[in-house]
Amino acid sequence: MKKILLSAALGCLAGAAQADVTVMSWGGAYGFAQNEAHLKPFAEKTGIRTVMVDTDNAAGPIKAMVQAGDVTVDVTSLELSDAIRLCDEGMLEPIDPAILPAGSDGTPAAEDFFHGGITDCAVATDLWANVIAFDSSKFADEKPSAAADFFDTDRFPGKRGLKKSAKAVLELALLGDGVPADQVYAQLATREGQDRAFARLDKIKRDIVWWEAGAQPPQLLADGEVAMTTAYNGRIFNALIDEGKPFEIIWDGQIYELNVYAIPKGAKNLEQALDFVRFATSTEGLARQAGYISYGPARRSSNALDIIYKDGQTVMRPNLPSSPENMGNALESSSDFWVDRDAELNERFNAWLMLS
Repeated sequence: MKKILLSAALGCLAGAAQADVTVMSWGGAYGFAQNEAHLKPFAEKTGIRTVMVDTDNAAGPIKAMVQAGDVTVDVTSLELSDAIRLCDEGMLEPIDPAILPAGSDGTPAAEDFFHGGITDCAVATDLWANVIAFDSSKFADEKPSAAADFFDTDRFPGKRGLKKSAKAVLELALLGDGVPADQVYAQLATREGQDRAFARLDKIKRDIVWWEAGAQPPQLLADGEVAMTTAYNGRIFNALIDEGKPFEIIWDGQIYELNVYAIPKGAKNLEQALDFVRFATSTEGLARQAGYISYGPARRSSNALDIIYKDGQTVMRPNLPSSPENMGNALESSSDFWVDRDAELNERFNAWLMLS
């Protein structure tokens, strides 16, 4: 398996080995956003050539490169949980927080980033969220506005879309049952809390339409198959702004995760890679990325800026999970919790699915 991953990684980098900074990212709209917001401005400012290569998830290829002693990537975009794991395994270079620039308002980097945004080997770029979304045309008299409304099929009738996974679903069930965000994982760590989450899900079980891929929730809403659904916030934003769908997001109870930049162990252009990370994760660098995709900047100072979407007119602040007005009852997804309890809770979740 490692040989296959390494072969694929090296194949995609053919022709890019001579670049001064090679960045591996996710491709698609996300890779485009980072290329426009980070790579191009960095090259223009420093004269250092930059090249982006795409992959579905860099964690596997990066580990294969490091283990083979042939690292052809200088910077990589990763999910925070993967970055923490790879760092623990010695696969990433350490990054001294002291090298990171202060926010544009003078706030030290260590205070400016959201919780978890700076780790031993990674610096956060953005956060994305699992949110509740609905078709506003289906609720003319009263619109849902809170996580609890997702579970209230009397006031807000209709099917509910949910991802077919314990993660983010059990947390939402507790949030929808009135548990404050800062108490959710303490509750979910207990048998009583788990029972409470499943009891909440029981109330809507017959109305659930399960989804597994990120493209499905907007389509379920558009086709009228569900009245409300959980979804990735970026998917709903694109359907709303780019396609003109009458969708709205309920930010109450959003569950967010961080993406980061990291440097593979043994990167050939370490100093240039560190320069790139400093540049890209500055206040302005993170704000620029949010102008291309509706993922929230991981710095508070970035969220204080006026960010306009690439269409030149859409104000991004109301559409970002990191905006202060959208963070009132936000829950940071806990990698540590799911590392410890993933198997146990998914086993119970799958058993619950089988019950009538």
